[in-house]
Amino acid sequence: MAGASGLIGNTGSAHLFDQEPMTRELKAKGRSVILVWLAGGSSQFETWDPKPGSPKGGPFSTIPTSIPGLHISELMPKMAKRMHQTCLIRSLNTKDSGHDSASALIMRGRKDEPSLKYPDMGAILAKELARTDSKVPDYVSFYSQTEGRNFSKLTPSFLGARYAPMELSDHMTPPNLKRLQELSEIAHLSRADLQQVLSQQFASQHSSDMVKSHASAFARAQGLMSSESLFDVEKEPRSIREKYGPTQFGKQMLMARRLAESGVPFIRVGRAWWDSHGQNFETHQEMVPELDHVLSTLLDDLRQRGMLDHTLVVVMGEFGRTPEINASLGRDHFSRAWSALMSGCGVKDGAVFGATDKHGKEVIEGEVGAGELFATMLNAVGIQHDKNYYVGPRPIPLVNYGIEPIRQILT
Repeated sequence: MAGASGLIGNTGSAHLFDQEPMTRELKAKGRSVILVWLAGGSSQFETWDPKPGSPKGGPFSTIPTSIPGLHISELMPKMAKRMHQTCLIRSLNTKDSGHDSASALIMRGRKDEPSLKYPDMGAILAKELARTDSKVPDYVSFYSQTEGRNFSKLTPSFLGARYAPMELSDHMTPPNLKRLQELSEIAHLSRADLQQVLSQQFASQHSSDMVKSHASAFARAQGLMSSESLFDVEKEPRSIREKYGPTQFGKQMLMARRLAESGVPFIRVGRAWWDSHGQNFETHQEMVPELDHVLSTLLDDLRQRGMLDHTLVVVMGEFGRTPEINASLGRDHFSRAWSALMSGCGVKDGAVFGATDKHGKEVIEGEVGAGELFATMLNAVGIQHDKNYYVGPRPIPLVNYGIEPIRQILT
């Protein structure tokens, strides 16, 4: 299979990183990222990088895909027909096999320093892609299961509370968006009008950053309240809801499409729990077909709406699973050679990057880590990976110095 030196797929023309910085920044506005987070670590052997015939390959066979020569697990027949519309990375070596530390690593592209906590990818993408006058959330994370919910330690860190995630775990609708029942719509609007008049009068006499910040925060709160209907999937036609299916995962992916369509820059949909130390094959036989159906539906929906040009879909967890099968017929944590999938904005359709050996134990071509993956995502949506933030006088790059994106898969 083609890897770093033999990439499958369209070659494209101009690269995003060749554009003028201001042009790239303007184009980035209006783009979104949907991260399908396979929490607990799904098995690459039962999804994207099967090893049939290997002593530890497992019971499932492979099927051909829409990319000649590429086979994936038989558990994913729908995605097999759509692989020419995706970009598959088979050569991740992230060197961390602990749930909490690996989750934080993937969400940041690097490890925190003792004296500095880095913002996660959702916060960075929200800051870079959000419009200042946006009335929708900048960053939404769905995670309904209890296992591993807080492992990623999502945080905007020094970017500030504006870019903190709206974390939805107990309900699919954010709390405190509805107006009080005892307050009528007319009274609610009248209060808002009065507040605006008083704020404008005050601001005209007391111009300061604090006053501007307060006005901005109030306008933001009003905007978020007006976005309540975004979180109601019942607003979708029944035919669309039926395509995604009745599962919670399906509903959340439909919600992710609604949010991206409305301009939310970053949406994470967590699907747990893939930590199959025991009964790995039963676990994946149950969960992979659901992923296959919901993911293929999302990609079809985005493409039919013309949204894939400005929406990047990324599918991954914190690591993969071991080639070895343990005594409980499970696969353990494995970060040395695993896979991720990207589709849409900024990446080449039909690309396959990197390769592992015949047993899936080592990367033999195109090895990349969490930093390279993060830099690739940034470039795909038009953000310079070598841009600096500042904490006091200290420059803080978006990824560590020396890290480069996987340029072979960028359009």
